[in-house]
Amino acid sequence: MFTQRFTGNLSFLSVVKRPASIALLLFLLVGFADGAMLPFFALWAQGEASIPVAWIGVLFGCYAGGEILATPFIGGIADRIGRRPVLLCSTLGVGLGFAMLYFSHGVFQAACVLLFIGVSESVLHPTIATVIADTIPGEKTRSYFSLARVMSNIGRAAGPAIGAVLVLHSLGTVFLGSAVALFACACLVALALPETRRAGSLADDDDNDEEGLASLLPAFRDRRLAGLLAWVVLLEMSSSWIEAVLPLYAHGAHTLTPSGVGSLFTYGALLVVVFQFPLTRMTRNASESTLIVASGVVLTMAFVALMLSSGLTTLIVAMTGFAFADMLFGPLVPAAVNAMAQDGNRATYMAAVSVANDIKDTVGPATGTALFAAGVHVPWVGGMVIAALAAWGLASSMRRSRGQDRRIP
Repeated sequence: MFTQRFTGNLSFLSVVKRPASIALLLFLLVGFADGAMLPFFALWAQGEASIPVAWIGVLFGCYAGGEILATPFIGGIADRIGRRPVLLCSTLGVGLGFAMLYFSHGVFQAACVLLFIGVSESVLHPTIATVIADTIPGEKTRSYFSLARVMSNIGRAAGPAIGAVLVLHSLGTVFLGSAVALFACACLVALALPETRRAGSLADDDDNDEEGLASLLPAFRDRRLAGLLAWVVLLEMSSSWIEAVLPLYAHGAHTLTPSGVGSLFTYGALLVVVFQFPLTRMTRNASESTLIVASGVVLTMAFVALMLSSGLTTLIVAMTGFAFADMLFGPLVPAAVNAMAQDGNRATYMAAVSVANDIKDTVGPATGTALFAAGVHVPWVGGMVIAALAAWGLASSMRRSRGQDRRIP
């Protein structure tokens, strides 16, 4: 079944336009870099960096905090200077940061390097998504963003698997693997990616030459976008507790070794690889609000499973629920935001989505690990409540947004 699904996804790639196909390969490599590092980061911080559990989330926060600090000032820069130079600088910066992290010692050095990685990465994901949006017609963006998630999760599946081998040498070696993946991205951009920014877009007009937060973060001006992203932050923050806390939960209960944790995350990523695109096709006629509510229900059930047991079967069930909730919810947000944007501010709107993800990546791990330090089941109880509330709020926001679009002549 995996071979059939994977082959079907690859055959779909054959009809993708060249810039979009390169963007999909970039998602794969960036997914590999994240997958190789993230499952082992908390274990590295606890073991080799001697960071107390309650403070591990702070290092996670530094990683995302650099993105939050940088995005208001450079988040929409791809609308001004082009997609290609932004991607080249970003991939080189992130790759260099991962290499530096391998040689870092102590909390202060690690925090500074993670801030640098965050600043470099602040424009990476939104600009790759913008290349797809530049190339693909609007009515097909949801399918292509689903395919982008497939490619990203192929990387996320390979990353923990390779990382599980690298940690046999040392936990910090996974950072070198991530660095190699980002340098490969830089080579791909330099050698093969054409510029996709359209000449004469709104960003070229003199009347749109504003600077600062108001021009680069449309969430400050677009109330529909701001309302939607607020619920996105809450929903993704609760799901990030699984990513940040599950390795500590499984390791503390002596259920999984560090390599076992990597294998569990590989399993979750493979689920997305196999089922994301078929699931998107099966649900193409379902409303956005229905899919969001379904995602919230599945995520809540994953939290319930973790609250009941820390056994291997329960961890697999929870990871399965987390993966399917992500598949239902993930492609909706970039597609919905792209529908709100225009050619001249598309990268800026995608940067606003990135800000929401950065806030989630900062607040989520910090709160999740702090709650875990207070009690091993506290993150799962809190996650149940927040996931249910955020899914309901986001579904309502989507319905209101679509209703307003229909009333616009």
